Amino acid sequence: MSIFEVIMLICFGSAWPFSIYKSYQSKSNKGKSLLFLIIVFIGYIMGMLHKIYYSNDLVIYLYVFNSLMVATDMVLYFRNNRIHS
Repeated sequence: MSIFEVIMLICFGSAWPFSIYKSYQSKSNKGKSLLFLIIVFIGYIMGMLHKIYYSNDLVIYLYVFNSLMVATDMVLYFRNNRIHS
């Protein structure tokens, strides 16, 4: 387990609750990019696969947690898109 990987995931993951809250409250996709969300989600999936196949340790739970937050933000993206359509 790399402490640097842990810190990176905690720092990057700490932004998602704010993004989710903003998406939920504003009911708007202003400033959101679906492509960005998809790319980040794929990155987390690749990180999980790396942990499963090459470096199985507890850091995988940070990848899972962060990917769930990104998935939540994507769901809100589609909800907000439906609201404004």
